[in-house]
Amino acid sequence: MTLETVELETAPNPTVSIIWMHGLGADGNDFVPIVRELDLSGLPGIRFVFPHAPEIPVTVNGFREMPAWYDVVVTEFGREEDEAGLRASQVSINELIEREKARGIAANKILIAGFSQGCAMTFQVGLRYPERLGGLLCLSGYVPIDSTVEAERSEANKDIPIYYGHGRGDQVIPITRAQRSLSLLQALGYDVDWHEYNMPHSVCGPQLDDISNFLKRVLK
Repeated sequence: MTLETVELETAPNPTVSIIWMHGLGADGNDFVPIVRELDLSGLPGIRFVFPHAPEIPVTVNGFREMPAWYDVVVTEFGREEDEAGLRASQVSINELIEREKARGIAANKILIAGFSQGCAMTFQVGLRYPERLGGLLCLSGYVPIDSTVEAERSEANKDIPIYYGHGRGDQVIPITRAQRSLSLLQALGYDVDWHEYNMPHSVCGPQLDDISNFLKRVLK
């Protein structure tokens, strides 16, 4: 079943789409206000697509049902990854990419973005998608099931531009986890525009400036 979405277009007949995924427990409305805060001057019309994650029981939150792209399980040995959930959500996001292509947006004008769990999904989808995409916007997250990336990554997106930002004071996903992902990406030869901010697990003004600059670079 296709995910429900919230959509916002910056101009009629957009030629760019940005599929932007929220974090655990939020929904597609969470990042809609961000669009107004980005400097999109000089850019073509953009369709922002904010999907709602399915509601599932989340182990770390006492099995309470909430919007989540995958389950989060914490054991005494660390975090246990929900590979099945990650791959199921990957299929759902791929469907949204196909829908944008069917609406006339070229694959290389489709960007994938996400915060926290949405960031993990951005990496999960964007590094593996078989056609060249426009870029990845990765906020406060990490590369999931990272041991599979080298074998599964797409040749078409091996040099895709990646914006990657994280807060030094992130209390949910420590910056050391993100730095480990950064090291993996760099070792595999990806073009990563890495930024650290003095912020917790959130978004800040300087980051929005950096995202705007990244969009202007990759959409010029």
